[in-house]
Amino acid sequence: MSAEPPVAVSIGEPSGIAPEILCKAWQRLGSRLPFFVIGDPAHLAGYGVEPVPIARPADAAAAARRGLPVLPHAFPAPAIPGQPAPENAASVIDVIARGVDLVMRGEASALTTAPIHKKALMDGAGFRFPGHTEYLAHLAGVERVVMMLACPDLRVVPATIHIALSQVQAALTPQLLTDTIRITHASLISDFAIPAPRIAVAGLNPHAGEGGAMGRDEIEVIGPVIRALRAEGLAVSGPHSADTMFHAGARAGYDAAIAMYHDQALIPIKTIDFAGGVNVTLGLPFIRTSPDHGTAFDIAGTGRADATSLIAALEMARDMARQRHAT
Repeated sequence: MSAEPPVAVSIGEPSGIAPEILCKAWQRLGSRLPFFVIGDPAHLAGYGVEPVPIARPADAAAAARRGLPVLPHAFPAPAIPGQPAPENAASVIDVIARGVDLVMRGEASALTTAPIHKKALMDGAGFRFPGHTEYLAHLAGVERVVMMLACPDLRVVPATIHIALSQVQAALTPQLLTDTIRITHASLISDFAIPAPRIAVAGLNPHAGEGGAMGRDEIEVIGPVIRALRAEGLAVSGPHSADTMFHAGARAGYDAAIAMYHDQALIPIKTIDFAGGVNVTLGLPFIRTSPDHGTAFDIAGTGRADATSLIAALEMARDMARQRHAT
């Protein structure tokens, strides 16, 4: 049996904590979970781990026995911790695209993306996407993708993502919510080995609108979508009051929760597992995971960065790729 391809990791913003947590991840995983970084080897030096340049992804497993495998990608400027260089912005973007290409061609089993700094990319290279998720959808040619946050105790999906709270009500259309639930349902089957997924849907308003007294979104948008999907045979419940959805007893009743906006989803998962949450993009033709944190410029280069979320993202990428390959 041929060895499974390694996980590709885009280096993200090299002036953040990515170089440190990548080295720490290799120290903990070694060759048990072969992965390789796409980036400048010089940006990974000085963290107590030897960067090992490789010529192709297939060399990663052997290289991982000696150090951190790196598929070299030139960056024009050094990486100074906490100080993103505008001239590196285009290379940060190019590395993501290169990772997608490698996964799409089957040279990598999945893509894990280290954090980017969106303002640095906008200022340095005119990056026009709200975040990784939207850029990956563009690269894959996919119209609709879903952002899931996952840890051992919770999987949660925000129906709307990187928009102002004042824009959520208008953005929350029946089509968006239907697509979000369908994509989540399909991924729970194909990527998480859950043959009959149970999905709980939150309301938008306090107390899920309380029968229309606190808003009619549940009556006019959310409820009808749930009923239509139930009629098709999906196990979808709600709309539930979001303030009672995320305690342990409630979580035992579903496999994934659908939230209506960003913070409604991210506050519970970061409260439950701040260090170990993983960002997963559903609906792509490849597996993509990411640590559920940012560049952390304030602690970059200090040795205090925690690699737990990155390690969880690598492990989830490997497991999802194996499951998708098996189905």
